[in-house]
Amino acid sequence: MKDMSKYAMVNNTSNEQKIYSVSELTRGISLLLEDSFKSVWVEGEVSNFILHTSGHCYLSLKDSDSVIACVIFKHSAAKLKFRIENGMNVICAGRIGVYGKRGQYQLYIDKAEPKGIGALQIAFTQLKEKLYKEGLFDASFKKPIPRFPKTVGIVTSPTGAVIRDIINIINRRFENMHIVIFPAKVQGKGASDEIIDGIESFNRLKNVDVIILARGGGSLEDLWAFNEEPVARAIYNSVIPIVSAVGHEIDYTISDFVSDLRAPTPSAAAELVVCKKNDIVSEIDSYRSRLKQALGNRVGIMERHLEGIMKRYAFKQPLFLIEQYQQSLDEGIKSLSQALNFFVVKKTQTVETAQARLKALSPVAILERGYSITMTMPDSKIMKDSAKAETGAQIKTRLAKGELISRIE
Repeated sequence: MKDMSKYAMVNNTSNEQKIYSVSELTRGISLLLEDSFKSVWVEGEVSNFILHTSGHCYLSLKDSDSVIACVIFKHSAAKLKFRIENGMNVICAGRIGVYGKRGQYQLYIDKAEPKGIGALQIAFTQLKEKLYKEGLFDASFKKPIPRFPKTVGIVTSPTGAVIRDIINIINRRFENMHIVIFPAKVQGKGASDEIIDGIESFNRLKNVDVIILARGGGSLEDLWAFNEEPVARAIYNSVIPIVSAVGHEIDYTISDFVSDLRAPTPSAAAELVVCKKNDIVSEIDSYRSRLKQALGNRVGIMERHLEGIMKRYAFKQPLFLIEQYQQSLDEGIKSLSQALNFFVVKKTQTVETAQARLKALSPVAILERGYSITMTMPDSKIMKDSAKAETGAQIKTRLAKGELISRIE
C-alpha cells in the first residue's frame, strides 16, 4: 500500500496542518486506490442491475456482509457472451476507482463470467428463452421441405469432410441433382456474418428450393456462430425452407430450433432433403401399374354395360320399333283431325242457332210479316198514341220494303 503522507502531511516549518479541498482529497484517494487495485477479481451476487440507454451497465455486487457499486461501460458490455441479471453469481475482473461527484469508490468491470456455469451456456439459454417467447420456434411458422427439390443450396465451409459427405450422398441418392454451394466460415470471428450472407443471397437470387446449413461437430465455442441471434433471425425470415445440420446428433444450436427442419448430422440432412431416385422410379412404376389396372377394370365394367345395352330389344329390332312409332303417330294425327272437325261442326251449329234466334227477335222480321212503324218528322220518334197526332203534321211510315211520307188530315 502506498504511503498517504504526501496527501496528508504536516507543514513542519510552520507547524500548521495541511487543509485539503474535497476535490483534492477525492483525487488523492482515487490515485491511491487506482494504483493499488489496478486489476482485481471480485466474486459476488448481482443486484440493482440497470442497463442505461447509453449502453452502460450499472449494478452492485454483494455478499453476506458488504456491497460494492460497479460499472460496465458500453464497449466492455458488448463483449459479454451472456446477459447479466439480478440474483446471478458472477466473477468479475476490473479496476477500483472513485466516482468524484459522489466521492464513492466503485469497481469498473472489464470482464465477467457466471459462477458455476459457462458464459456461453448462459447466453445460449437466455437467447433460447427470448426467441421462444417471441414465437420463432412455433411449428405454425415452419415451411414444408419440398419432396422433389430441383436445386439444393448449401451454406458451409468449402473445405473439409462435411461438404464432401453431403455431395457424395446427394449424388448417390439422386444423380445429376443440381447443387449450389455458398462458401462460408462456420467458426470463429465473422462466421455468423458469412452464414447470414449465404442465407440472404439464396433468398435474393431465388436459385434454390431448399437450403442446408451444415457444420461438423465441435465444442459449444466451435458451434457458437449458429447460436448468434442475427443468424437465428435470418433463418426465421428466409422464404426458402432451411434445414439445420450442425454438429453431431447430441449437439443442439439455436439454428436447430428456428429452422424448418433439424437434421442430426450433415449426412442425415442430405438424406432428408434428397430422395433416392430408384425409390421414386419404383413408386412411379407402382402408380403406373395401379393406374393401368384401375383403367382396365373400368373399361371392363363399361364393356359389360355396353353389351347389356346391345342385348336389349330396341337394339335387336330398331326398324320395327320405328315403324310402330310411325303408325302410332299417324293414328294420333287422325284422331286429332276427327276431334277438330267435330269441334268445328258443333260450334257452327251453335252459331247458326244463335243467328236464328237473333233474326226472330229483329224488328225487320216483324215488318216482313206485314207490320209497319210510324214515326214523327223530322225527329223520327215512334208514334204510339194517335191522340197525340197533330192535323197537318207529316209522318213517316217504315215498311218491310221502303218508307212512306204522309200528312195527317
